[in-house]
Amino acid sequence: MKWKNTAITKKLRIDYPIIQAGMAGGPTTPELVAAVSNAGGLGTLGAGYMTSESMRIDIEKIRKLTDRPFAVNLFVPENAEIDADKVSNSNRLLRPIREKLHLGDPPAVQQPTLETFRKQLDVVITTQVPVCSFTFGIPDQSIIDELKDRNIRVIGTATTVHEAVLNERAGMEMVVVQGSEAGGHRGTFAVPFAEGMVGVMALIPQTVDAVHIPVIAAGGIMDGRGVLAARILGAEAVQMGTAFLTCLESGISEWQKKLLLNHAETDTVVTAAFSGKPARGIRNEFVKRFDPFAHLFPVYPIQNQLTQDIRKKAGKEKNPDWLSMWAGQGVGMSKECSAAELMEQIIMEIDRFSL
Repeated sequence: MKWKNTAITKKLRIDYPIIQAGMAGGPTTPELVAAVSNAGGLGTLGAGYMTSESMRIDIEKIRKLTDRPFAVNLFVPENAEIDADKVSNSNRLLRPIREKLHLGDPPAVQQPTLETFRKQLDVVITTQVPVCSFTFGIPDQSIIDELKDRNIRVIGTATTVHEAVLNERAGMEMVVVQGSEAGGHRGTFAVPFAEGMVGVMALIPQTVDAVHIPVIAAGGIMDGRGVLAARILGAEAVQMGTAFLTCLESGISEWQKKLLLNHAETDTVVTAAFSGKPARGIRNEFVKRFDPFAHLFPVYPIQNQLTQDIRKKAGKEKNPDWLSMWAGQGVGMSKECSAAELMEQIIMEIDRFSL
């Protein structure tokens, strides 16, 4: 049918214009990435927090599980200075939680460097990953050119029309427009955060009118109705994250999946308290207690380092109060099924609604 024949399916050599979002931090297992790709979509390994060696291992696993195209998503490094006063504020405010969880001294923070990002890029290039997408900004022109010279497709991320235009000017071949409904960290990079909180229904057509590269819609899309709506508005594909979190192959724990299956659209909130960067997730005790003080905390990724052991311990103890559980406003439509079953359901829904 016409809905699945787009510029993106042709460029990426996939059957359906459905991309599984590169959710960093563990959800995007090789099994999930391969399952989505085998079902005709584009699976994406969320490699933002991965070492180059762990990336290489997972890419090898993906290739053993599928011969279809897949992607790797990377975080563009941000120039974050360590603010000693804000680090002190964070440690002081978080001390009661650390004591509650029987944690020791807060971790020492490290200044972000380009070295990790460069090593990640080297793995993408040497393993000839078919597609590389970027979040949190636009990499240097030389990096985009290098990837394209190696026949690696490049995808950018934008939260406003202006950011999409910047991606096109930089040479990105397609751009994800991340609506305010989307779960996880906001990809805003060229405007103040508040200006990037545009709903996807408003963002898609305005971006389509402003750029010539294909547009990929993200945010609140959970089923065939969402895919079809995005296509009607001019998007050449969709990117879905929250919908895949509760799939059997997802890397989040089973108890977290059960929790997500019992949440509604009103249960998510955007907060910078966990990481220093605004992100949408489930409202919990940590958010309630610390979001009012988020402006006192250091920026991403410094704050992310300061809460890492808290989040890790909470996860081990199956305690949702102190754990970041990223999810979008479509969380109430989450399903418990395999990735292949979810893809099949989406495709059947689109065919039904397209009649």
